[in-house]
Amino acid sequence: MPTLNPSETTAPTPAVAVAEALAMPPAPKGEPAGERGGWRRGGAPGSETPPGTQPGRPTGRRFPNFLRRPEKIPAPLFCLTAMFLVQLGIALSKPLFGPLGVSGTTFLRLGFAAVILLAATRPRLRGRRPRDLAAAGLLGMASAGMTLLFAGAIDRLPMGTAATVEFLGPLAVALVFARRASHLVWALLAAGGVALLTLLGEGGGGAGLDPVGLVYAFGAAACYAAYILFTDKVGAAFQGFQGLAVSMTVGALTLAPFGLGQAWDGLTAPGTSPLVLLLSVAGVSLLLPVIPYALEMTALRRMPQRVFSVLVSLEPAVSALVGLVVLGQLLGAAQLAGIGCVVAASVGGTLTGRR
Repeated sequence: MPTLNPSETTAPTPAVAVAEALAMPPAPKGEPAGERGGWRRGGAPGSETPPGTQPGRPTGRRFPNFLRRPEKIPAPLFCLTAMFLVQLGIALSKPLFGPLGVSGTTFLRLGFAAVILLAATRPRLRGRRPRDLAAAGLLGMASAGMTLLFAGAIDRLPMGTAATVEFLGPLAVALVFARRASHLVWALLAAGGVALLTLLGEGGGGAGLDPVGLVYAFGAAACYAAYILFTDKVGAAFQGFQGLAVSMTVGALTLAPFGLGQAWDGLTAPGTSPLVLLLSVAGVSLLLPVIPYALEMTALRRMPQRVFSVLVSLEPAVSALVGLVVLGQLLGAAQLAGIGCVVAASVGGTLTGRR
């Protein structure tokens, strides 16, 4: 455990951590962030540090100079916090599906997220390489697909089941990027947990699972895998979270043809309160996706991709827990066994991934 300097007697608050995350420079391209510990101090390729500023410190007027980068916070803690916020945001989004629809709620959520991130980061696109802009655009489309398809899945499936199927995306990335036999073992153990939760979580042979919901969940898994890959590329190419702001804007525009009309119908329906609905969506957009995506991108800059992919195997367990507490969804024996498998895989993958 690292020791603290005498002047560093207090840990940064979560609000400070998120604020600093939004201004944090990315890891140098081609170098896995976090393998030797600590935040990366370099900027994105092609970026320059303004005269009179210190490398690694936020620039501009958005964050005061006294805010310090949370260097002592372990990267896995960012992942866990992001997962809890994502699942809480999902649970709180379900009541909005009625008045606004699944597509309308998802579109408004990403739209609010894009506005918040654009205002916070003010991304600069002039002089960017086409491949970097393309990566941000593809990340936006992957985020849009993942968000919309997973929302459709939880509208038809229990949260724990939908999150478990979606986990197949990170699992696939873990298998592709496996470098040691132990990584493959942990990934296969997590796959066993996925099978238990998916096939037996709702009764023998998967009875009771909505087939359309499963299709949505598997589609979300594919988008999740692409999201992990493109998040790493965009985080290495853009300063701070400018790339995330660009990708979120692309995601909102991608969902506009599907959700704009549904959202408008819900907001203008007789007997509804548009202001209350918009405020509710704005609040949920902070829980999902603004803060979690920022924390996940932070984590990806500080740890190898394969370790991140195995670590997020905790997501089905977190989803099932939030579903139990918020929505009253009870856990069966098969679900508990599956969750035990993915938790063991997550712990094992994290420990064997350390250098």
